[in-house]
Amino acid sequence: MGKKIEEIEDLPGIGTQAAEKLMSAGYKTVESIAIASPAELIEAAGLGEATATKAIRAARDSLEMGFETADKIAERRKLVGKITTGSKDLDALIGGGIETGSITEIYGKFASAKTQVCFQVAVTVQLPEEKGGLNGPCLWIDAENSFRPERIIAIAEHLEMNPDDVLKNILVARAYNSDHQILLAEKADEIVKEKGIKLIIVDSLTAQFRSEFIGRGQLADRQQKLNKHMHALMKVAEMNNIAVLVTNQVMQNPGILFGDPTTPIGGDIVAHNSKTRLYLRKSKEDKRVAKLVDSPSLPDGEAIFRVTEHGIVDAE
Repeated sequence: MGKKIEEIEDLPGIGTQAAEKLMSAGYKTVESIAIASPAELIEAAGLGEATATKAIRAARDSLEMGFETADKIAERRKLVGKITTGSKDLDALIGGGIETGSITEIYGKFASAKTQVCFQVAVTVQLPEEKGGLNGPCLWIDAENSFRPERIIAIAEHLEMNPDDVLKNILVARAYNSDHQILLAEKADEIVKEKGIKLIIVDSLTAQFRSEFIGRGQLADRQQKLNKHMHALMKVAEMNNIAVLVTNQVMQNPGILFGDPTTPIGGDIVAHNSKTRLYLRKSKEDKRVAKLVDSPSLPDGEAIFRVTEHGIVDAE
């Protein structure tokens, strides 16, 4: 078992200069080094491959990373928090609400209520735990210029919360291209610790990538960048036990002749990195249908909810 290492400067081969470069690139803790790849450290601080590998191994030995018994995982799962969506039926479908420690993806066509769910949980995350919140602020990466404070105010007033306080607890950053979006996600870890963030929203995950990478010739590059982006979000969620909610656009798949041809953008890259996947579709009037497409612990199913001027409520 390796010696307990507290600071990244204590890692073998990491001098003061290299430590400064790593910290400015977002690698500020021994944990962040332990889960990095040698290529990431080489790029961030100009380390040699042997030095990067040695530093990562020492960080992992110090943290005793490796196999553990399933009862310890079960104990850790008790720390997972849930954020209410405003609808009891929708909460029940996803096991009690939007879960911390992982990525939840919601996808659907235009006006299927993807952004409305985001508005709702950006408010409800600020509620105390006994009311379905996590008593903490929200970070919102806005890639479609869809954030509207008016909706936040309406939902907050309906929940008898102070709208000014609620707005101050939502930090919004507009992402102007895919590189900017990736950078915001990578910098989020710093803000999460500083502000005690409990929820990160990315609306939408794929809009910028879809507009910049056009045609099959650029598909591999797009997927590689999207994979990096998803891994940054997953790392923030797992290391800080916070919820990450992403919305995703869809396309019509001409290869599907029977059933619903609606397919989320991003393919397997997004699917594999999202622990919980919800497909939303419009129903009659203000009703929406949510279908649980994928979850590691829950059965597939559907729930109906309503989108009102006051936010999301049960259909009945």
